[in-house]
Amino acid sequence: MSAEGGTKAILAALAANLGIAATKFVAFILSGSSSMLAESVHSVADAGNQGLLLLGGKRAQRAATPEHPFGFGRERYVYAFIVSIVLFSVGGLFALYEAYHKWHEAQAGHGAIEGRWWWVPVAVLLAAMAMEGFSFRTAINESNHVRGTRSWKDFIRSAKAPELPVILLEDFAALVGLAFALIGVSLALMTGNGVWDAVGTGAIGLLLVGVAVVLAIEMKSLLIGESATAAHRQRIERAIESTVGVERIIHAKTMHLGPEELLVAAKLAVSPGSDARGIADAINRAEAAARAAQPDMTLVMYLEPDIDFRHERTTSHETASTGRE
Repeated sequence: MSAEGGTKAILAALAANLGIAATKFVAFILSGSSSMLAESVHSVADAGNQGLLLLGGKRAQRAATPEHPFGFGRERYVYAFIVSIVLFSVGGLFALYEAYHKWHEAQAGHGAIEGRWWWVPVAVLLAAMAMEGFSFRTAINESNHVRGTRSWKDFIRSAKAPELPVILLEDFAALVGLAFALIGVSLALMTGNGVWDAVGTGAIGLLLVGVAVVLAIEMKSLLIGESATAAHRQRIERAIESTVGVERIIHAKTMHLGPEELLVAAKLAVSPGSDARGIADAINRAEAAARAAQPDMTLVMYLEPDIDFRHERTTSHETASTGRE
């Protein structure tokens, strides 16, 4: 569900950004507004980012190889991290660079938005808001299928599939950036002072840099390797411990190999009198139970049996106490 929903959200955002970028460039050429140029480059960067997410999803589907025995699921995290770099540099830093030059032009008495096409930036920004709103709504609807009861902040921080959080943050930044551009352009038109256009451009740059940093932090965490969510761990551990032949889990660790792939390594306590066949059967039953408890995820499991020394110590203590009596 998350992969399908992510792809739908990506395609909606890609279509919106391609159309928006073209109209913004036309508005920039006609008006000379730096806010429109910053927003144009922002839309181009966003469209490129959606292409990167689609490429990452495609490459992640490759079969495992001897060199990469756990497959390529983390490619989705790699490309999502590249998205944060593109958003930071091509989007944020370019907007700040353009704002710096526009500010100095305005201070020198140049750079005001003039000419008979003064209304074009406002019309384009309003149209862009409508298209970005459609893309944002699609991302929200698809996210709600997998978000559950989590808040939006928790969803972005805990989601293991990178596409939906990336699209959500990009679309949110796009809408806020358009509002900044609209305010800057409107004030520049009303006052005849290009400083307001520079201020709007600078606000867009700071916004994009901030969103890019948040994305980079989240994607870095996924690249390093995150464990399963608390709910997933509890379901898997309950399933294992309820298996006949397994006394308890001594310790367990999980790590995402990809959004829908989970590595599970655990040491299981078995009865001291268990034979090899009984232990093997218990492990097989535990693996089947864990996979049944988490059917929407591929589990790569390594379960190690061990004697339940805690049980042995308890038994020995009780025996010794009985003997003393």
